[in-house]
Amino acid sequence: MPLNVAQFFKACNPSHTLSYTNPEDRKYYIDFSSVRGTNLIQELRRTIDLLPEERTCQLFTGHVGCGKSTELLRLKAELEGQDFFVVYFESSEDLDMSDVDVTDILMAIAHQVSEKLEANQIRIKPNYFINLFAEVGEILQTPIDLTGVEFSVGISKVTAKTKDSPKLRSQLRQYMEPRTNGILKSINEELFGNAIAELKRRGKKGLVVIIDNLDRVDARQLQTGRTQPEYLFIDRGDQLSRLNCHVVYTIPLGLVFSNENETLKQRMGGGISPKVLPMVPVKNRNGSEDKSGINLLRHMILARAFPDATIKQWVAFLPQVFDSLELLDRLCLVSGGHVRNLLGLVWNCIQQSDPPFSRDTIEQVIRERRDGLARAIDDDEWKLIFQVVKNQSVKGEIEYQTLLRSMFVFEYYDSQGGWFGINPILTETKRYQDWLAADSKHGRDVDET
Repeated sequence: MPLNVAQFFKACNPSHTLSYTNPEDRKYYIDFSSVRGTNLIQELRRTIDLLPEERTCQLFTGHVGCGKSTELLRLKAELEGQDFFVVYFESSEDLDMSDVDVTDILMAIAHQVSEKLEANQIRIKPNYFINLFAEVGEILQTPIDLTGVEFSVGISKVTAKTKDSPKLRSQLRQYMEPRTNGILKSINEELFGNAIAELKRRGKKGLVVIIDNLDRVDARQLQTGRTQPEYLFIDRGDQLSRLNCHVVYTIPLGLVFSNENETLKQRMGGGISPKVLPMVPVKNRNGSEDKSGINLLRHMILARAFPDATIKQWVAFLPQVFDSLELLDRLCLVSGGHVRNLLGLVWNCIQQSDPPFSRDTIEQVIRERRDGLARAIDDDEWKLIFQVVKNQSVKGEIEYQTLLRSMFVFEYYDSQGGWFGINPILTETKRYQDWLAADSKHGRDVDET
């Protein structure tokens, strides 16, 4: 089976999210739950499946690029297979992530749910919104009449008018904010209540809404001194959690490191901690290689090279892609088990030359990625990185913002719980090698270096 280089290049695009229900994408999907230390999608799914008549609110987070969207689309497919009506959407479709309020999120949910219902011939027009939109139309100077049009179309007119206009968005919020509870009540009773009744008549167990990309809400500071994520998910989290259906929110990872993590759990998660998707382990706490993790990362790359081949065939086809298995493992190790980073490394290799990739190509790609990341690190940040190497822990929101958000360190999970390690590509830098040699020789405390 000859390698199709163009197809392989397309399959390794790090910006593409696999859709579990797409037969072609399904060929590329690798289940990493056995090595990640926890099967979070199973936990999310079982919570919903065991409580079909209840409303549940679950929180999901992780590093950017670690595979959250792919896993959530798998969750959607599995729940649909269990007869739930699932609405998955990327919040960035409706929202300006730098400027979000609670009513914006509620309106986005109402828009996406109503649109999916209408596509399934379930048409509901909440009376509350008919009156609301008549008044909103005056503010936006755009008449919004729901007579003869779908409910989702009315919301689309509002979001389209305000998404790119901060001034109009501010005016609309001043009007909508005092009506948040009314909006929430209408969504729950008029939209969700009627929809769930009709869905059950059609044999569905219930309604599930999965809201992706809210972890990308900008962490800018508001005039109150709170960050935007703190305001949305902690101060107003009780309202977001009151939707009358099963809902899964993605939230910014930084909230897990916040002093108010416990408040977040109580207000949004019903006392349950957010589910954090860790990296695929390439090394263990003691520094030894994690053979199982590396093996699954190999599978991820070879599946994209030969999607119609079996695992046994991949071994025979490997020489078409890499000069040796060692070179593939080299990329897996320096990626740190960060799925998007590994795909990006292979993508860069294909940009430089046709497979099979030589050691020179592999090393050049690694050097470029290493130097690009290292340029951003100042002396204080290096000290924090060295502390993580020593203690395998990250404490507090400041260290999170400095280290994890910049992908200087990664989080892993094993039988002992969570632990943190340096992004392996940074161990290739001279700064790290010099520190390691000095620390080993003198046994000095990291703060003295």
